[in-house]
Amino acid sequence: MSGPRAPSAPNGMFAGSDDTIAAIATAPGRGAVALIRISGPRAFDVANALGAPERALARAATRCVLRDVESGDVLDDLLVTRFVSPHSFTGEDVVEMSTHGGRVVPNAVLAACLRAGARQALPGEFTRRALLNGRIDLLQAEAIADLVDARTSAMQKQALAQLDGGLSRRLNALRSDIIALEVLLAYDIDFPEEDDGPIAPARIVGALAKLMEQLEGLLATAPRAALVRDGALVVIAGPPNAGKSSLFNALLGEARALVTEIPGTTRDAIEALLDTPGMPLRLVDTAGLRTTDDVVERLGIEVSEKYLGHAQLVLACAEDAAGLITTVARVRPLVSAPVMAVLTKADRRGNLLGDLALAGAGVGTDVAPVIAVSAESGAGLSSLLTSIVARLTATAADGEGGANANDAVVLTRERHRMGLAQALTEVREFQQAWIEGEVPATIAAVHLRAAAHVLDELVGAISVDDVLDKLFRDFCVGK
Repeated sequence: MSGPRAPSAPNGMFAGSDDTIAAIATAPGRGAVALIRISGPRAFDVANALGAPERALARAATRCVLRDVESGDVLDDLLVTRFVSPHSFTGEDVVEMSTHGGRVVPNAVLAACLRAGARQALPGEFTRRALLNGRIDLLQAEAIADLVDARTSAMQKQALAQLDGGLSRRLNALRSDIIALEVLLAYDIDFPEEDDGPIAPARIVGALAKLMEQLEGLLATAPRAALVRDGALVVIAGPPNAGKSSLFNALLGEARALVTEIPGTTRDAIEALLDTPGMPLRLVDTAGLRTTDDVVERLGIEVSEKYLGHAQLVLACAEDAAGLITTVARVRPLVSAPVMAVLTKADRRGNLLGDLALAGAGVGTDVAPVIAVSAESGAGLSSLLTSIVARLTATAADGEGGANANDAVVLTRERHRMGLAQALTEVREFQQAWIEGEVPATIAAVHLRAAAHVLDELVGAISVDDVLDKLFRDFCVGK
């Protein structure tokens, strides 16, 4: 796609792509290697001024010794790689210098680059230039930010799928469908004297129904994407001393919650992120649910109840069948999320099968089957995690009208959801106006043009300065 026009500088900060920028692209601190990136029309001149070989092969690392342009002092013995425009990330001439790590060497090389004619890059300016030069679109630029910020493998996979252009291709296909519908409508408008027009009305109705179905299906992926991006809130609830904290620690593989035999030890909710295949989990260990006169413990129980109200899944825990039935009954009125029954301390049960059967009959079919686990031995933990992810995935798929929960194309940001919702609204407005015939078809078609315009904005085919400024403000310098 062709790149959008260069946006105006926010407060004069962004100077466009006529100058040459440089920055350290790796995280600060002690390390083996650091990367200095230079991009712009004078990138090669800057590198040459420091001693980089002028005739080095493009896209091949070349060893050289860099010297300061003013003092002539040796800066580092390093590797330099050239990327000739437009075959680079930014679409400009780019030089990447792999220096020794640490703080002194990379900062000294960067300072020398700035003295040789480059300027310090702003946050996200390399990616912004890639966008403006048509190397990536706006959705891919957002995916780069999401990839850098990814905390789990599920977030990483979702960002990589968007970076690969999956969402861009889906939106461009929807835009093409809208334009195709406009073409059908144009024939109907241009030949009104024909019987039923050259295009049968049923064909337009069918194309419209298919378009709306696709828009609705993609829009329905937003909740699942939010679960992957933020993590699904899984709350562990139950009475005091039911093994909640032990289960919490066992699932995480570390001692995050205090575990004792004293009831009411956990006085507040403890949250941690667990990276599982398919979906990250925000595990929350809560205070034991019981009636108490202890003011501090009561405050902890109130926090637990608030978490239960926002949970995407609740693990109702107890160490015996009777306690589990009571816990499920207490939790149900507090939640709107699915509840899973977990029989803890399974290694201590003499008649585990009998307890499971009794608990399964008492908690109800919507909660059964009951899962038995032991934080001490690790028994059942793997099955529990698998069941948690499967239940959350099934719930997300139900919310998407049965859509494939493994579909990599999802709406990852609120901007995407709002834009697609607006496009769907415009298509529905067209449907109502065209079918009811209250306005001429030429006027009704304005809604289709508006829907296509919204999709253009989503992929960045139309420049939206405030969106670009907000996106790149949060980027790393050097990215």
